[in-house]
Amino acid sequence: MAATALLTIGKLSAATGVKIPTIRFYEQVGLLPAPPRTASDRRLYDDAALRRLAFVRHARQLGFDLDAIRSLLDLADQPDRTCAEANRIAEQHLRDVSEKIRQLKALELELSRMTADCAGGEVSACKVIEVLQDTTCRHH
Repeated sequence: MAATALLTIGKLSAATGVKIPTIRFYEQVGLLPAPPRTASDRRLYDDAALRRLAFVRHARQLGFDLDAIRSLLDLADQPDRTCAEANRIAEQHLRDVSEKIRQLKALELELSRMTADCAGGEVSACKVIEVLQDTTCRHH
C-alpha cells in the first residue's frame, strides 16, 4: 500500500478552495485536528484532513453554523450511528433558511414599496429618505 502524500497548508488551501487563515481558524475551533508538523514547523495534512476540510467547506456553503458542523462531523466519525440526528440538524437548518427567506421577501416588498413611491424629485420629498427617517419600526 502506497504512503499517502502529505500536503502543506498552501496545497491544502489550493485543493479545497479554503483560504489559509480559515484553515488555521478551523484548527483553532476544533473542526480540523492539529496536523503533524515538520522539523521546520510546517503543517502537513493527509487525505483525511483534505476530506474533512472539504466536508466543512461544503457544509459552510450550505449555511450550516460551526456548532452544527461540529455535530455533523462527530456523527460522520461514527458511521454505525443512526442518521436521525444528522437529519434533525438539517431540518432545523431548513427551518432557519425558510424563516430567512420569509424575512428577505418582506424586506424585498418594503424596498419595492419605498422605491415605487419615489417621485424622482428633490430629497426633501424623497420617499426613500422619509421611510428611513421614520423611527416607528414597521413590520410587514
